[in-house]
Amino acid sequence: MGAARIPQHALPLQVAAVCYRRRGPSIEFLLVNTNGGGKWTFPKGDPESNLSHGQAAEREAREEAGVRGRIDSRHFCLCIHSKGGFWKPPGVREYVIKAFLLEVERTDAPPEESRNPTWFSPEDAKKILAKGREVKYARELQAVVDRALEKIGTAQAATAR
Repeated sequence: MGAARIPQHALPLQVAAVCYRRRGPSIEFLLVNTNGGGKWTFPKGDPESNLSHGQAAEREAREEAGVRGRIDSRHFCLCIHSKGGFWKPPGVREYVIKAFLLEVERTDAPPEESRNPTWFSPEDAKKILAKGREVKYARELQAVVDRALEKIGTAQAATAR
């Protein structure tokens, strides 16, 4: 059988590293500025054929945020994200984002200097992810934070047993 065909109406895929660290009983998330600098997001980009999706997300975290750590080999959620604006060509483009948890163990200066990696509490991360975005895309990114907290909590509970 030949390779699977992707329908023409399928959304393009990007991978994201949802970078977090533990601060005592609290969790913080690392966000970076978008290319235009006007919004905040998770480090993300296009998958590469020579890397697994998790490895590609890990590479994005290194390039955009300067972080290294342990990335889960399986994604924990999918969400819809948009790029562009309806007022300028080519308009709004939607992507499916495959999100991977990355527990940060080390931070360095990121190769992409304009990204300004910054740590946020979950509540602040959800607020700043919503700024400048249409409600439906803001809710998608805020849900990623909620799902990440659930997944991290589940992993923490399993480790404590």
